[in-house]
Amino acid sequence: MAAVRRKFGDEYQAVGLARCSARRERQRFVDKNGRCNVQHGNLGGESSRYLSDFFTTLVDLKWRWNLFIFILTYTVAWLFMASMWWVIAYMRGDLNKAHDDSYTPPCVANVYNFPSAFLFFVETEATIGYGHRYITERCPEGIVLFLFQSLLGSVVDAFLIGCMFIKMSQPKKRAETLMFSRAAVISQRDAKLCLMFRVGNLRNSHMVSAQIRCKLIKSRQTPEGEFLPLDQCELDVGFGTGADQLFLVSPLTICHEINSESPFFCLSQRSLRSEQFEIVVILEGIVETTGMTCQARTSYTEDEVLWGHRFLPVMSLEDGFFRVDYSQFHATFEVPTPPYSVKEQEENLSQSSLLSSPLEKKSRREQVCPLDCADAAGEKNKLPAKLQKISSRKEGLPPRALRMSSCNTEKTFSTGDLLEIQEISPISDGEDSDHRMQLKALKVNAKALTQSTSKLELQKDFPGMGVLE
Repeated sequence: MAAVRRKFGDEYQAVGLARCSARRERQRFVDKNGRCNVQHGNLGGESSRYLSDFFTTLVDLKWRWNLFIFILTYTVAWLFMASMWWVIAYMRGDLNKAHDDSYTPPCVANVYNFPSAFLFFVETEATIGYGHRYITERCPEGIVLFLFQSLLGSVVDAFLIGCMFIKMSQPKKRAETLMFSRAAVISQRDAKLCLMFRVGNLRNSHMVSAQIRCKLIKSRQTPEGEFLPLDQCELDVGFGTGADQLFLVSPLTICHEINSESPFFCLSQRSLRSEQFEIVVILEGIVETTGMTCQARTSYTEDEVLWGHRFLPVMSLEDGFFRVDYSQFHATFEVPTPPYSVKEQEENLSQSSLLSSPLEKKSRREQVCPLDCADAAGEKNKLPAKLQKISSRKEGLPPRALRMSSCNTEKTFSTGDLLEIQEISPISDGEDSDHRMQLKALKVNAKALTQSTSKLELQKDFPGMGVLE
């Protein structure tokens, strides 16, 4: 820490103290170790419900109370049963005549005070059987008490030993070897803005059917004016695609895509500083060695979400195996990330598409027009040499005559002319067939030109003819 202060100066200390103080003031719903900061009070008459499920209540107690109840129960049971044996010996007069050799066999041999009665009970309960103290057949009440002692001892042993076994085998300590990254990051992945955090398993034993869930804890107000404190909202971490089912043999980065359905749709880098929320992460799975369900929890507040960061890789390929470097498990580095929310990015994209649409239409027209001109020029070059000469002569006419001739030419081409062109025989392999085809095409064009020329002369002599037509 001293080296860091020397490198960055007093600013690091000031910022660090400010962040620490802010985090102390921020009340968490779930601690980093998974403990929920919720206390139940003013239960009233509902407290009796805890006694109806006494076994679960006993398991949920802390270890010091479990040990105290364990020792107290056995001590009270032993003292109570030893007192019962002492009462039977006192009522039969065995305590005063225990050392008299002429006395008939007592109910319990060699029980003449309370310590000896206590020792007899312990020897019987623990099935030690030293042989010095024993019950005789002349004591029916002793036989009944012996049966009751055996049943009571079995029940107490089953209850307390079972409670201690479940308490010791609880998978809470297994959750200590499941790691979560100290901070969550927001950056782009596959061209999408995502919220990411990292999970890892320190043990070689696997978590069977591991599944992860995320909850957003945030207070909000409904349109009707109702205030919902600590409202819980589900964060999608791949439920539809199966990405929430984990194969947790190496550290994994859990990703939540921020889209229109995400509660972070309007979250930007600037608004992140003023937001107040908490992300609760729940990892569940079955412990491979015990078969019991384990649950590990943690949470991230808004101060622990880093915008424009990404996790450092921790996997490396060694000689015959993959190595995980947990020293870089929490490390992040900055990456270029847009500071805008997904909503703002979509709005900017839609506006830019609307502005660029007229330009795209114009460019498309410009692209189509040269293509049409090029096609027309190509068709002209495909004509025979004599037809090209005729078309070149036609280009030498005045513009007005060209317009009139073109209109008249279009009119003079009747269905018969088209049929005459279609009736031209297919091209043969010799030069005669090509020559005949060219001659027929020239005849059709010459006929059309003569008709158009005659009409031009009529229009010149009688100008009103074109109007009448």
